[in-house]
Amino acid sequence: MTGFQDIHVPVQTGKPQLGISMLVEITPAMPGIELALAYATPENLTGQPIYRRAGCYLHADAVPLLARAAVLAQPLGYRLKIFDAFRPVEAQWALWNAFPIPGFVSDPRTGSVPHCRGVAVDLTLIDFQGQELDMGTGFDDPSAKSWHGDTEVSTEAQRNRYILLGIMSAAGWDFYAREWWHYQLFQPRRYPVLSDSVLASGLMPPAGG
Repeated sequence: MTGFQDIHVPVQTGKPQLGISMLVEITPAMPGIELALAYATPENLTGQPIYRRAGCYLHADAVPLLARAAVLAQPLGYRLKIFDAFRPVEAQWALWNAFPIPGFVSDPRTGSVPHCRGVAVDLTLIDFQGQELDMGTGFDDPSAKSWHGDTEVSTEAQRNRYILLGIMSAAGWDFYAREWWHYQLFQPRRYPVLSDSVLASGLMPPAGG
């Protein structure tokens, strides 16, 4: 059970159906947004790039909520820095095969993959000088220190996490208790799991490449 072909969850391939799986590209031109897509670099769990290019996409339903979060962050002196958004199911398999850690990396066979539905975003807060706020751990730290409510991190980091949580919750996002950086739409299973092929220019390298 180590490949894309083992998925038992329906996966949508080919051109997205408008209104069902429409993905919108998020660019740095969007006010209050900075992109630092970890899986397009070696700075991720696997130590090597998973995506062949840095592209950031969200389902059209999620885009207004992201924009709202950026608006709420601005008067506090912050901007949003995005580490990941839509993640093709092929990329989820790459992560699961490298780190099959239930509760931290989702097994694609379960269907519990909001990133693969285009309705989840991993992010942090930065100030207007581009400096990340101290969140106590880095992005994708698998330890319990990454959990919301963890008191082993500094009080400053706890405060910063609560600021991010408040901004994202007020903007309409749900959170994941074990990752301070992860936010998603409520009821994400309403949306289909998507393959890389729904993008005109995919994120994944060619098979066998």
